[in-house]
Amino acid sequence: MPSVAFMVLLAVTGFAANSVLARLALGTAAIDAAGYTGIRLLAGAVMLALLAGRHRPLALGRAVRTPARWITAASLFGYAITFSFAYQLLDTGTGALILFTTVQAGMLGWALLKGDRPGPVALTGIAAAFGGFVYLVSPGLVAPHPLGAALMIAAGLSWAVYSLVGRGSAEPLADTAYNFILTAPLALGLLVVSLLYRAPDPIGVGWAVASGALASGAGYAVWYKVLPLISRSTAAIVQLLAPVIAAAGGVLLMGETVSLRLVVASLLILGGVAVAIVFRRQAG
Repeated sequence: MPSVAFMVLLAVTGFAANSVLARLALGTAAIDAAGYTGIRLLAGAVMLALLAGRHRPLALGRAVRTPARWITAASLFGYAITFSFAYQLLDTGTGALILFTTVQAGMLGWALLKGDRPGPVALTGIAAAFGGFVYLVSPGLVAPHPLGAALMIAAGLSWAVYSLVGRGSAEPLADTAYNFILTAPLALGLLVVSLLYRAPDPIGVGWAVASGALASGAGYAVWYKVLPLISRSTAAIVQLLAPVIAAAGGVLLMGETVSLRLVVASLLILGGVAVAIVFRRQAG
């Protein structure tokens, strides 16, 4: 069996690969955002159904009758569609940083609403992360596209909801397969609209399939396998590696540049969030 550290690295690399693959497809206009989202979700549904079905047959009828399932499916679809449109406007590293910052901020914010009381060190970390985020998106010559940033924030909030609602899952792999399958009608609709608009390049279809089946489907399967083996704080912190890996992928594969603003903002945001997670304290 592979080591825990190797599986963690593999899963986080899959998270980062979603950003890289999206930019490879959407940044080159090889496919439009609607078609990319549709193919990604459908490919993920097929891969996850195959993986989950190896353990037991899926009971889709029961899943459809579960209200919480529709919430997670809707948040998954919301994440996927806003993620795709955002990456038509953002560089790989910037998009990944905004996405994962928003996810962690959403989950930390929910914890605060539920009664968590961070200590002074954690509050300092939150303040540093917030300052770094404000610096990243503030107007300027190298600021990210405002609409792209807003869309990626929406994607991050959707993924935070998805994660929070699904946290108590007893069968995370099967539940994730259900979530992807329930997005299939909307995914098919997006694909039809996309095909009416223009036929995608085969390379764009390939990137979308790779994102859905490998980076999302197989990547999530590895992540769910390793989650019981690591602490919640470790799981949160290691996800902060994804923007770094994504930025490196953008530089190596697409010749993107890493601005000083992105470097400074990344240090403040990732360091601040890591401190907030490590030093967070509950009341009582």
